Amino acid sequence: MKIVLAPDKFKGSLTGFEFCHGVASILESIEQVEVIKAPLADGGDGTIDVVNYYLNGEIICVEVSNPIGNPISAHYLYAESSKTAYIEMAEASGLKCLATEEQRCMETTTFGTGQLILHAIDQGAQHIILGIGGSATNDSGIGMATALGYRFLDQHKHELKPIGKSLTDITTIDDTLVDSRLKHISFKIACDVTNPLYGPDGAAYVYAKQKGASTADIRHLDQGLQRFSTVLNRHFILNVQNIKGAGAAGGLGAGAVAFLKGTLVPGIQLIKDIAQFDTLIQDADWIITGEGHLDTQTLSGKTLQGVLTSAKKQHINVAAFFGHIDLEQHNLQDLGITYADAITNHAEDLNDAIRRVTHYVDLMTRAFVNQVLRK
Repeated sequence: MKIVLAPDKFKGSLTGFEFCHGVASILESIEQVEVIKAPLADGGDGTIDVVNYYLNGEIICVEVSNPIGNPISAHYLYAESSKTAYIEMAEASGLKCLATEEQRCMETTTFGTGQLILHAIDQGAQHIILGIGGSATNDSGIGMATALGYRFLDQHKHELKPIGKSLTDITTIDDTLVDSRLKHISFKIACDVTNPLYGPDGAAYVYAKQKGASTADIRHLDQGLQRFSTVLNRHFILNVQNIKGAGAAGGLGAGAVAFLKGTLVPGIQLIKDIAQFDTLIQDADWIITGEGHLDTQTLSGKTLQGVLTSAKKQHINVAAFFGHIDLEQHNLQDLGITYADAITNHAEDLNDAIRRVTHYVDLMTRAFVNQVLRK
């Protein structure tokens, strides 16, 4: 019997690696069971560790600019064997880089993300995967582009500071100094939202408030994104408003397509590709997955959805262990989950569930073995 372990993390309590180790230790005690560990992620926190599990790269530390221009140490992953770099924009341009009082996305920039990209190219990267979650910015990627040699000019041909506030004043893009190596690099962008660049569902109106923007700021930023879209469309022969995910990370989704010629891909699909997941699961009898919470949101571009999609194609049974389940049994069956259990079915309360998460994952695994594998 072949069983593939393909969990995400239980946020704040258990990593995917810890899940794999605990479940595998029980399954491997059963005769004639082959266990394959394939931890997954969807582009959120901890994704870089999962990517490194498959790429076996080197974590590289670089001093770059944070979203308000101060020096910060940021990390990215580089695998020399495949010439692949994995960069999380939040390392240089994320909310986590700023104190609450510093979070003002009218003034923030993705310049540091561009510096990370440039450093990876200097290392010899030919393939760059860019995760764009957790941003502190709303500059449509002009900061990143500036680090790569682009210049953004107003009607008087004066160069503008690459921040969100400047978007309304950009009339021309100067690409004469852009690093020529960019055209030889393939970029894939891990993007798990479908927001357009501007409008009521766009980058500013949906996300800018949580990045420190006032109501007036949001109107200004949305107007800037709309005006800047016409400049992008004219210069790159695009229609950025029609790009699903253009509004991700304060418009960096649009910027990545325009400035990097990048392709926006759901984060879980990128990780599955890196892991060669569909090959790993061939001829498997079961996939065991898991994460902290199952509700309707879990299915929107998340790890579980990616696992279920692959499992359905190959007619593989799926067992899923969660911290808590907010769906009915018939919903689970409709999704393609053959067997499910949750820590809250066993724990005394939430604190107990978090404190003894390893114990409860072991308990759920033994119950699965006794109820399913040994029947």
